[in-house]
Amino acid sequence: MSGTFTAEDELIIRREFEQLRLASLRRCADQQQYDLVLKAFEFANEAHRNVRRRSGEPYIIHPIAVARIVVQEIGLGCKSICAALLHDVVEDTEYTADDIRSIFGDKIASLVDGLTKIKTALDNDNLKEQPASSSMQAENFKRILLTLNDDARIVLIKLADRLHNIRTIQYMPEYKREKILSETMYIFIPLAHRLGLYNIKSEMEDVWMQYNEPLEYKRIDGELERLMDAKGADIENFVSEVDSMLAGSGINARIIKRLKSPYSIWRKMQTKHIPFEQIFDTYAVRIIFEAKEGSSEREQCWQIFSQITGRYHYNPNRVRDWVSEPKVNGYESLHVTVMYMGMWIEVQIRSERMNSIAERGVAAHWAYKQGQPSGQGDVSMDRWLKYVQEILENPDANALQFLDNVHQELLTSEIYVFTPTGESRSLPKGSTALDFAFSVHSQIGCHAIAAKVNMKLVTLSTVLRNGDQVEIITSESAKVKREWLEFLKTSSARGAVIDALKDMSKDNVSRGMNMLREELSKRGIQMQTRVIRKLIDSYKITGGKDDLYNKIGIGLIDLADLDTVLKTNAKQRSVQMWGFKLLSNNSKKLAEQLKGEIAYHASECCHPIPGDKIGGVLEDDGSITIHKTSCPMYTNLAATKGDRIVAVRWSKHFMMSYLARITISGIDRMGILHEITNQLSNKLGINLRKISIEAHDEIFEGYIDLYVHDRADIDNIISSFAKISGIEKVSRADIE
Repeated sequence: MSGTFTAEDELIIRREFEQLRLASLRRCADQQQYDLVLKAFEFANEAHRNVRRRSGEPYIIHPIAVARIVVQEIGLGCKSICAALLHDVVEDTEYTADDIRSIFGDKIASLVDGLTKIKTALDNDNLKEQPASSSMQAENFKRILLTLNDDARIVLIKLADRLHNIRTIQYMPEYKREKILSETMYIFIPLAHRLGLYNIKSEMEDVWMQYNEPLEYKRIDGELERLMDAKGADIENFVSEVDSMLAGSGINARIIKRLKSPYSIWRKMQTKHIPFEQIFDTYAVRIIFEAKEGSSEREQCWQIFSQITGRYHYNPNRVRDWVSEPKVNGYESLHVTVMYMGMWIEVQIRSERMNSIAERGVAAHWAYKQGQPSGQGDVSMDRWLKYVQEILENPDANALQFLDNVHQELLTSEIYVFTPTGESRSLPKGSTALDFAFSVHSQIGCHAIAAKVNMKLVTLSTVLRNGDQVEIITSESAKVKREWLEFLKTSSARGAVIDALKDMSKDNVSRGMNMLREELSKRGIQMQTRVIRKLIDSYKITGGKDDLYNKIGIGLIDLADLDTVLKTNAKQRSVQMWGFKLLSNNSKKLAEQLKGEIAYHASECCHPIPGDKIGGVLEDDGSITIHKTSCPMYTNLAATKGDRIVAVRWSKHFMMSYLARITISGIDRMGILHEITNQLSNKLGINLRKISIEAHDEIFEGYIDLYVHDRADIDNIISSFAKISGIEKVSRADIE
């Protein structure tokens, strides 16, 4: 959008920049750096003159906002502020990277160039011929992470750019909004978490939830408001009591209170299958103290812990010690959950240095390394950054596999184990002895047959714990086994096994395809797409038809039950839809694939029903699989293969039934099961598929699988069940 700026536009620009100017003044080391920021603003302002964003505001507001996030929320300095102001100039105006270099110097030009390459990659939706195992978006994300090798500030500024895009996402068209939200959930949120930017991570998660689970977000947000109305005064009293207690002990501290975010509450409800009322740490109080000389920060944390637990009852199972062993991203804090006025409050204890690193992550970590006090968390952060560089060393790795590897590593925490000679090695939590073997050398892993952990002989699948000493036993005749993939944790080890198996099973796909064709031929069935798809669904194959053929070829799938599989009515049902829109800007190739009648299928991983917010994924056979947009599988696919995503909507004229699951629990009594089934069949007209109820010690729990027309049916069932005497909890659940 363009249009000559008005006097009001100019006033808005100057007002927005004034906030950045004041923040930069405090951050710049000298007048020369400050002048450079002013120069970068004037340059960017002129370059973007008379250009507007989709919201209608002057475009320069976006670079200013990104620069403010960079300095105020991440804590970067002069060069990063300048790069943020200039980050769209090369891509969107006539200025070149050489122009930036000649005016602002090599370092700022290098940062802008890295950001330009990322922006170009992410905005490039043109369909290109890609290998079957690759993806344009995966290649793009690989480029983003490769910038960590050049200068991690590029990734930090990109996170600031993405955060502002998320804050203004309501102005974006639907196709771009879904693409950005999926990318954000799949890679930018885990990246923000691993880099220690918790506030940015939390805000991105909440915006994602507002668009992908709007009803749940609104419900949880309402619950939080009601809680604050009811318990806000008690929280204030607790803070006042703790403040007085610490001041009386001569501890100089400030106390911050906060509510858990809607997304984090929703996520815990989903993973732990608990209602809102069972979230203990809805409230959190953060004690941030000024460290005293003469004793370590860790000792001072435990002194405050002793005072808190000496006055308030605490839950020993909820103590989290991240000062003795910081998280891999450098996070240090001591957490304890205490009881006050009938509610649980999480208390976080940390020094000013620890808090700076907790809020600003890797940026604060580097600041403290430059001449200021350091902590154990610095070592953890250095170790992780070194690890990232190691996994980026192979530039020819398959992009999708690369992205999955990095995604997994972003989500894991670490343990530390030792070689027989005492050398320390870090591994993701949950790693096995075989993971350790591959971390030493791929050949040791490939020829491993057993291990000794703390001098005791164990299997290769043994899960390691912090401090274990591990020795690997090998044999020259040993070979990799496919079943290793079932317990390997690290992506590098899994990748090595997969590569080795590829060499061992070169003809498996061809063999499996011929075996299947022969068996189908005996039954007079042609090997058509719909038949293959049915088998893929029935055998729960995730890697497509080649994966099916391969597993048949190596004997993991026995075709002896083929008749049964072919006759079984799959739970997956055709879904009648109307109106779809390709999310790729250049959609000619996809449009060709979508000519004629479209086959739609409800995904088996999330079982969407009418009323759920949904998205579609174009399959190789031209059909479209429907997922809930909050489904992790959909988020993965939308982030890595966004050119295959289509926008779909529920038809207003559906009369089909969809399989759903309701979980219930409560106090057992005579006749309660009859009331439940009577409510479903006679009053609600719902068809049952399966009931599984177990009772013990007068408590019952279980689930009901049933066929519904839409989400409204689910809401009616939950509302009706809640009125039955004895039922304590009822909720919708995913079908496994």
